[in-house]
Amino acid sequence: MVKIIIYQHKDYGVLGFKSSGHAGFEDAGKDIVCAGVSVLIINTVNSLDQFTDNQFDVNQDAEEGYIAVESESGFDDRGKLLLDSMILGLKEIQKNYGDEYVTITFQEVQKP
Repeated sequence: MVKIIIYQHKDYGVLGFKSSGHAGFEDAGKDIVCAGVSVLIINTVNSLDQFTDNQFDVNQDAEEGYIAVESESGFDDRGKLLLDSMILGLKEIQKNYGDEYVTITFQEVQKP
C-alpha cells in the first residue's frame, strides 16, 4: 500500500508531504496504481523546482518507494497550486482504486 501524509499548517497551507510503500495492485512494472502515484508526485516535485522559486528539501529512496518533500518557509501561490493539483490527482486514484492500495492522511503541523 502507498501511504501518503500531507503536512499542513492552518495558516500557511501545505508545508510538505511524504509518500512511502508500493501499491501492490499488480506485479512490479505492471502496477498502474503505483505508476500513477509516482508520476503525480515526481512531476509535482520537478514542477516545483522548474516553475517556482520555492525552497524545499527532497529525500527519496526509489527502492523503498519513499519520497519526502518539506519546506520550512512554505510555498507561494504557484507552489500551492501545484501541490493542490497533486493532492487532487492522488485523491482520485484513491477513490477509483480503493484504500487498500492508497491512503492519504492530512497531518496538522506547527510552522517552525
